[in-house]
Amino acid sequence: MCILLYLSMLPAWFFGEPAPAAGHPSGIVEICDNGLDDDADGLIDLNDPDCGCPLVEPVSLIPNPSFEGQECCPSNRSQMDCAAGWIQASTPTTDYLHSCGWMGWEDLPVPLPLPDGEGCMGFRDGRAGGGFGQEQPQPNWKEYAGACLTAPLRAGVYYRFEFFIGFTHRENSPPTILSFFGATDCAALPFGEGRADFGCPTNGPGWMQLGSVPIQGVNQWKKEEISFTPPVDIYAIAIGPNCTENPADVSYYYFFDNLVLAEQKEFEFQVSAVDNPCSETFSLRIPYRDTLQYQWYKDGIALPGETAPELEVAGQPGNYQVRLLGPGSCRVTKIYQYRIPVIKSEASASVCYGEPYAFGSRMLRESGVYYDTLRTAENCDSIVRLSLEVLEEIRDTVSARIFEGEHFRVGPNRYSRPGSYTAVLPSRQGCDSLVHLILDTYKLYIPNAFSPNGDGRNDTFGLFGGEGLQEVLRLRVFDRWGGLVFESAGQGGLQQAWDGTVGGRAAAPGNYAYQAIILFDDGKEREVAGSVALLR
Repeated sequence: MCILLYLSMLPAWFFGEPAPAAGHPSGIVEICDNGLDDDADGLIDLNDPDCGCPLVEPVSLIPNPSFEGQECCPSNRSQMDCAAGWIQASTPTTDYLHSCGWMGWEDLPVPLPLPDGEGCMGFRDGRAGGGFGQEQPQPNWKEYAGACLTAPLRAGVYYRFEFFIGFTHRENSPPTILSFFGATDCAALPFGEGRADFGCPTNGPGWMQLGSVPIQGVNQWKKEEISFTPPVDIYAIAIGPNCTENPADVSYYYFFDNLVLAEQKEFEFQVSAVDNPCSETFSLRIPYRDTLQYQWYKDGIALPGETAPELEVAGQPGNYQVRLLGPGSCRVTKIYQYRIPVIKSEASASVCYGEPYAFGSRMLRESGVYYDTLRTAENCDSIVRLSLEVLEEIRDTVSARIFEGEHFRVGPNRYSRPGSYTAVLPSRQGCDSLVHLILDTYKLYIPNAFSPNGDGRNDTFGLFGGEGLQEVLRLRVFDRWGGLVFESAGQGGLQQAWDGTVGGRAAAPGNYAYQAIILFDDGKEREVAGSVALLR
């Protein structure tokens, strides 16, 4: 009898069944762990007020830790003042992103979905040159957001800072080190005295680094933590990049969300992930205590039979919680949002005409925009938007002339005889380019003798050309001893041939040497030389 009396005095939640609610019309109450709507009110298990248990979760000492509280909706960059409780700590400005308005830079997209709610923060580590009116990189351009804590961190107490860090494209979010800073007075915010090159908070007085953690990722969110024991009471914090100068030639950019700062002991009962969310073995876990009874829930509805500290949930996204029943207590963990991330990326490519381009399981042969869902190394979906350009085959016809003894070059090929040729050349993109060459030679006629006797035939010595000869720029004739007997420089050599006289008197018959500079329609000047016989 005593045993029965004792059991009847235990609270209903100990057995997973809350006591009948006062005034319940049917007298039937919700059973909180069977996945059924027992009282027919349209609400099942934890979704029913009959099953209310307080949350077991750390309360962040950082105000507005998920950036949901707003003073205004951001419409552009550098509007951290729109997030309630947050202060633009540095002169280089952090960005406030929220789905109500501005959601970040087009070339630096935030990974979606956000870890918690609809808002987050974005910050740079160093700034590339060529933008914002700044030609040179600014390696000390470091963006921080800060806040006055809702209660100070006490010296000698062990604290834990948990947060989600977001990464955009690989080149813009390379591996780096994230730092967490504290100050003994809220008056330390903002810092830097208005200097854009001030760098990290510890470059000035009043600040200390409380901890740091290396981070890396691509187009995703990752949960990280920093544990520390402050040596003095801390009233203000700042978060952002570490103090190392970053002389990058691209913009390094990252995101923050869901910043939970509390004593270490408050983090004991949190649902944590085992493996990455795209893994086939992904599961959730909570610390085990033999004094507790466990019950897992998805979207507030009990998963019957799931009473172990670990739950396999691979491929089943949803909001997961655990109810913990113990002697004299009932608690429910904070919701763990299991989302299977989808990574979106853009790519561009070009191929030669007639060559296929492999894109997933397809072979593409036409220009256009294509989409495909690929698998990452972590087994996540990656939606790739491909802009493909098929380069048309280049055909060109070239007509050219060369002078005797010369050659004409087409790529690595050299041609020295008149004729028609086809050359295959690689373009800058590596595609074949067909060049049809029609090659001819310049015609130049130089008499080897002339007879200045006034009969109207071969009375003068000059140079004559076929099509393409522009001008004889200079013609000089020398006697057998090298003396200059005639020069037509600057006088239009085609009209100023040598008439066989020297100083107005007939030159003696014999052999004379000549030199000439001629201009063709390819713009090149060429020199010819030889001998001519003067006959009397």
